[in-house]
Amino acid sequence: MSLGLSQEQEKESNIMTKLLGVIAIAAVALAVAPAQAAKHAAMGGCSSANLEKTETAIEAMPDGDGKLVAQKEIAAAQDSLLNGKMGACGAHLNKAMHATMGK
Repeated sequence: MSLGLSQEQEKESNIMTKLLGVIAIAAVALAVAPAQAAKHAAMGGCSSANLEKTETAIEAMPDGDGKLVAQKEIAAAQDSLLNGKMGACGAHLNKAMHATMGK
């Protein structure tokens, strides 16, 4: 009877070890993902150079609804950049860029 109990305890211990391993991996992934997203946004998405390029394209647009939308998005992108919200900045900048391309 004690042999069966020992094997059951060993199984539970193995399951707990595996579960703790999975939790540790998930914790590392959740800790690293936002840092990688911010790094990516800073490198290619939301940068002062990209903001300048988009603002230049907006200035060249004819007046109308598209230009108004692009101006609002670039203003929101600048505000997000100043507040350190790189993901939001990138999203607004992307919307502004798409507005400059027309429909």
